[in-house]
Amino acid sequence: MERGLLWLPLLAAFIWLAWQGWNEYQKVEAYRRWAGQFERSKYDIYAVLAQNDSNLTWGKPTRKGPVEVQTFSLNDVQAIRLLVDDKQVDFDSPPSKGRVASLEFVFPLAAVKVPFTEIPLAVQWGKFLQQELENMAEGNG
Repeated sequence: MERGLLWLPLLAAFIWLAWQGWNEYQKVEAYRRWAGQFERSKYDIYAVLAQNDSNLTWGKPTRKGPVEVQTFSLNDVQAIRLLVDDKQVDFDSPPSKGRVASLEFVFPLAAVKVPFTEIPLAVQWGKFLQQELENMAEGNG
């Protein structure tokens, strides 16, 4: 009986871990279905981000698909900044550690922050989108 009581917390932890795994799998599957309509996309636990031409769409992942979805055009973006722990850093020399990385899209009257769990992935997306922004400026100018 005493040994059974000792194993009970381990069983509870296993059930909780299994549920967490199933929950994350459901989020990834919902993301996969949603991302099929875009040219380029990324998923992590904080946010989903996708691109079609100059339009970016982002939201928060859930088991039923992204929620709080927002779409904006790169044509309206004035600048793209890389933030690590809410401090602006350079794309060419990002820190190796930080809790949360974000890409901040600056508009004339507002800004949108898209969170990333990995700094290198945020840098990669930021550089790519910065290049897209520069190409659009050259084409319009």
